[in-house]
Amino acid sequence: MNLVTAVDISKTYQTGEVQVQALKSLSFEIEPAGFVSFVGPSGSGKTTLLNIIGCLDKPTAGSLSVAGSDVSSLGRTDGAAFRGNNIGFVFQDFNLIPVLSVFENIEYPLLMTSGINARERKDRVENLLELVGMSDQSKKMPNQISGGQMQRVAIARALVGDPKLVLADEPTANLDHDTAYMVINLMKSMKEKKKTTFIFSTHDPKIVGEAEIIYTLEDGILVNREDRRSNRG
Repeated sequence: MNLVTAVDISKTYQTGEVQVQALKSLSFEIEPAGFVSFVGPSGSGKTTLLNIIGCLDKPTAGSLSVAGSDVSSLGRTDGAAFRGNNIGFVFQDFNLIPVLSVFENIEYPLLMTSGINARERKDRVENLLELVGMSDQSKKMPNQISGGQMQRVAIARALVGDPKLVLADEPTANLDHDTAYMVINLMKSMKEKKKTTFIFSTHDPKIVGEAEIIYTLEDGILVNREDRRSNRG
């Protein structure tokens, strides 16, 4: 069963009297535990598509299923609840809360979810701190750690709710070459250990080089799909 199934997804924005079609009848499928990249030039629709998959936006037309649910028809409240239970996010500018410690930033999504007590929250956060190599930094504030460390924290935060899917929008854009590779390898490791699906919007050839499936967008149209899994044995 596919984790994501899109059928004729379109998105049109109204700007004054002008209509801008950001996505034009996109259809695709993404299997569980994948490492998938959407690539294309700026303005091709990558971020719009990730926002729709992540229930941050709704398509103008078409249908979208994520984890067996038709999310294209969800309202704001139901969409937020579905997102909290099924989807994690990693952003290029980290989006950590500056007044919270590393531990508290990772824990924060769990505070928004009912039914998880303090002991379980602590266990989940400590486990992820160890997995991302940040156990000794848990009490530090975001301004006391490096960009690469902040992205590790962001990855741990994205995974703390045990999501089926993590959406990463240009996650290496603000990192140097070596740190970017470290972050990519960390996400690959998390995919293998937790069987989480990662979907990227990216210009970064380092991420594209590691992707199993690559979808290319141009002007809101899906122009190519490349499956590299058979080439890797």
